[in-house]
Order: sequence, then structure tokens, then C-alpha cells
Amino acid sequence: MITDTFDVIDKRFTRYAMGNVHREVLHTGMRWAEGPAYFPAGKFLLWSDIPNDRIMRFDETDNSVSVFQSPCGNHNGHTVDPEGRLVSCEHRNRRVSRIEIDGSLTVLASHFDGKRLNSPNDVVVKSDGSIWFTDPTYGIDGDYEGDKADSEIGGSHVYRIDPQSGAVSAVATDFVKPNGLAFSPDESLLYIADTGATHVEDGPRHIRVFDVSDSGTLANGRLFATSTAGLFDGFRLDVDGNIWTSAGDGVHCYTPDGDLIGKILTGEVVANVEFGGIKRNRLYICATTSLQAVYLNTRAARRP
Repeated sequence: MITDTFDVIDKRFTRYAMGNVHREVLHTGMRWAEGPAYFPAGKFLLWSDIPNDRIMRFDETDNSVSVFQSPCGNHNGHTVDPEGRLVSCEHRNRRVSRIEIDGSLTVLASHFDGKRLNSPNDVVVKSDGSIWFTDPTYGIDGDYEGDKADSEIGGSHVYRIDPQSGAVSAVATDFVKPNGLAFSPDESLLYIADTGATHVEDGPRHIRVFDVSDSGTLANGRLFATSTAGLFDGFRLDVDGNIWTSAGDGVHCYTPDGDLIGKILTGEVVANVEFGGIKRNRLYICATTSLQAVYLNTRAARRP
């Protein structure tokens, strides 16, 4: 029997929502949980508590929770690159950085065309080593998640860091507030959320999808899905190409065709998700004040 953790909208969702599986609340006490990143070698998850200026750590081996780093520069989104390094979006420091294997810090991007970035929000690493990130103004809109400041760039864009030269290029400049992003399993598509409704009346609350060229450019941007509850923020894809995305009432599951087939109900607004566990079939959920998790009958699309 499928439990009340799941809201089945289309029978196709029953393939992924296993019977007798319940959502678990693993930890509480955050102000705005975000940016989950799973490290399979260590069997632990890192995530951000942005307003509290700390990175948290959940250990799967004993369910313990500790502070990984504080202060941290009001980190938001994270990902793990193919070499197992943590790539981070820093609100207060207005940059994208990476913690190397030896623990040292490398700044990957802090400026574009000589101007400071706004406040990098979410990041993903392609298999060719290129790093793609979004840069809305949420970290400089006020002092709660960073330091209040004016945008030097004057817009909120999506950027790519070249894996060889380290050059930063703007790959999408027509977003109001670009937010979460993720590649399709074969990396031919890039999905990007726009949460512009936070700043513009009747603004975007949707995910768009783009074709990705071998040279690192985007084309043919089109609407993928519009949120039916709150805003889309961060999301991940599974091996079947389904998108598991944050929303105002939980996690929404969309097919590759853009059909909403089901939800994971969380009781809080969700900011981001991440697949973890040994089999990559455990969905970690950053839900405002809590870290939650649920097992699914599917796996993460790719690593990272």
C-alpha cells in the first residue's frame, strides 16, 4: 500500500512510490535549508543553512548531524564534481568556489566582465568538467542570506566556467531570477528554474529546458513546466529522466514530457533535493527548517 507520504496524480507515479515507505525527518532547527550534496565515499550529506551561515553534515552510518563549517559565507547551492570535490555557491562572498582534496580553497568565479557576481545560487558540473551556475540577487537583496548590495552586473544570468581556461561566459541572459539547474541523463538538455515571481508581479515560476551544444552554448529554450504550488527551486533527475523538483507543498515529480505525475508531501516548503545512499535511491529533501528523506524505486541519473 502506498503511504500518505505520496500523492499519486497519475498511475505512472506508482512505479516510483514504493509501498509501506514513509518520509523521514532526519534533523530540524534550520532557518532555510538548501544546497544538499552527497558524498558516496564518505556516506554523508552536506547541506546549507543559509541564514545561520553554516554548512551541516548528516552521517548515514549513525544518523548523526554536525556542523561542517561555520561561518562559511552564507553558502547556498552545492554539487560534487567527478573528482569528489565540493563545489559551492557563496552568497556573502559572491563567488563560486571549490574545496580541493587537500582541504584548500579555490575560487572558480567571482566576476563577469570585470563586475562582481550577484550571489551565485545553484551549480552543476558537466562530465567534461565545465561548471554551470545561476546568479540571481537573493544574497544581496537584504542582510538575511548575505550582505545587502546593489547588483554591479544589472541582471541575473546563467554562466558557464570553461574547464580548460577557467573563463566565465554568460550562456543565458533572459531570466528574471534563474535558480536551480540540472542536466538530462545524457547531458543533451539543461533544465533551469526561474523564480522571478519573487520580484515581479505575475513573474515566472517555471522550469525551462535548453538544448546543449558540444561547444557549451544553449539554444531552443522552451517552457518545460509551471509550478502548481509555490515556486520551483532546486531539483534532480533520475535514470528515467524524471525531474524531482522542490515546490511549495513538497517535491513534485515530472516526466521528461513535462507531465506532473505525483508528489512527495513534506509539510514544509522545499528548497532543494539530492539523491544519496549506497544505491543512490534515497531522496534527501531540504524543507525550510528540516532535512528529510524518502526511499524511491529509482536512482540518480548521473554522478555528480
